[in-house]
Amino acid sequence: MAKVLILSGFAGSGKGTICAIARQKEPRLRLSVSMTTRAPRPGEVNGREYTFVTPEEFRKTVEEDGFLEYAEYSKNCYGTPKKQFFDMMEQGFIPVLEIETRGAEQAMGKMDDCLSVFLSPPSFTVLEKRLRDRGTETEEAVRRRLSEAKEELRRIPRYQYLLVNRDGKAEEAADAILDLLHTGKTDSPALVKDVQAFIDGFLNA
Repeated sequence: MAKVLILSGFAGSGKGTICAIARQKEPRLRLSVSMTTRAPRPGEVNGREYTFVTPEEFRKTVEEDGFLEYAEYSKNCYGTPKKQFFDMMEQGFIPVLEIETRGAEQAMGKMDDCLSVFLSPPSFTVLEKRLRDRGTETEEAVRRRLSEAKEELRRIPRYQYLLVNRDGKAEEAADAILDLLHTGKTDSPALVKDVQAFIDGFLNA
């Protein structure tokens, strides 16, 4: 079994939902709560989804070498606090790093025994619909996230696995992650076998 789960995906890919389902089924999974400079969204609680801090507090943690990884995404900073991460491992939990691609690459470079998964909706059209339907961001923010998604496409091959979260199939993707975590393989329909073909067709699907 992998000792760490690195989970990334486009904004709107369903990472939070799928992660929650997987954690319900595998109690050893423990979400590593990232620190961020972005403002809380409706319903988010400080210390649960994220630890919300000022840019000055974030910068101070960087200067103190307090992050396992950190990066800027969509004009906000995100980072994984080292102490929390290593405390989880010492307690026998499997930390879940639900992080963006640049931070994930840093984390993957520091760990051998990890499972890295990228989550995606079936197409760019579905991604755009999900971002607009959730209604939590301005039109400018939606367009920025869509632009960033096109950049993130290039980084997908750096992950071990690509899973597609189809509408109404979040549990299917969560089960695939648990299969991969426990056995290193899955026959789930959520698994993309030809990653490059998926990438090539994503924008036009």
